Amino acid sequence: MNHHAIQLYDYHIWANNRFFERLKELPYSVYTQEIQSVFPSMAETIVHMYTTDTIYLGVIREKNMDEIQASIIQAQEKIKGKGPEEMGALYTELAEQYKAFFNSQEDMNKPIAPEHPAYGRLETQLSEIIQHVVNHGTYHRGNLTAMLRQQGYPSVPTDYIFYLYHLPTENPHL
Repeated sequence: MNHHAIQLYDYHIWANNRFFERLKELPYSVYTQEIQSVFPSMAETIVHMYTTDTIYLGVIREKNMDEIQASIIQAQEKIKGKGPEEMGALYTELAEQYKAFFNSQEDMNKPIAPEHPAYGRLETQLSEIIQHVVNHGTYHRGNLTAMLRQQGYPSVPTDYIFYLYHLPTENPHL
C-alpha cells in the first residue's frame, strides 16, 4: 500500500486528467475566454497550477531558490501558447517526474526545510509539501469548475471521494 501522501498525489493526477479530458470535449474558446474570476481565463489558471507544481517539485527535491527560479523560467517557456491537450501532456510528464522522485524516497515523512525568500525557513515534512501540492490543485480545479459554469458548461466531479470510489475499478487488487 502506498504512503497516504502518494495516494493523495495519485488523486491529484486523476483529478487533473479528468479535467483535461473534459476540456478536450469543449470548444477551444472555452479555454481561452476571458472571464471575471481568480485568474482571467482557464488557460491562465492551468498555467499557474503547472508552474506551482514545478516549483514544488524543486522544493521536495531540496533545490535552492536559484535552481527553482531557473525551473520556473524553463516551465514558462515550455508552456507558452499551449492548448489544453498539450498542457495535459505536460502535466503527465511532470507527474512522472514526481513519481520517479517518490520511488527514490525511503521515508515520505522525512524532514525538509525549504527556504522562501520572503517567508524564511520552514521546518516541515516531505509528505506535508505533497499534501500542499494536492490542496493547491484542488483549490484551482474548483476555480476551473466555476469558470466552466460561468460559460454555461458543466464540469466533471473531481472530489477525493469520487477518486476513492474510482480506485477499485482501476486497481481491483487494492
